[in-house]
Amino acid sequence: MFVVVSYDVVDDRKRTKIAKAMKSYGERVQKSVFECRIDDRQFMRMKKALESIMDMNEDSVRFYFLCKGCVDRIEISGWGAVTEDENLIIV
Repeated sequence: MFVVVSYDVVDDRKRTKIAKAMKSYGERVQKSVFECRIDDRQFMRMKKALESIMDMNEDSVRFYFLCKGCVDRIEISGWGAVTEDENLIIV
């Protein structure tokens, strides 16, 4: 599946931890936005990891699931490219 993850985290340390955790699951495309090609199991592991870091009363993480047709229609103005790496290795 293709998931766009965006986050708004108040605390700098937690925001850094979230970004570090996200690098295991996808590509950073903006400061607080990652594109991930992951399966259901990886998604649940990622979500659980993020929820263990964030403050549920102050922070927000959003998950946008895109179908293949939607991914094929992504348009970018300016620099950047849609994440293509389907061989990302999760350790």
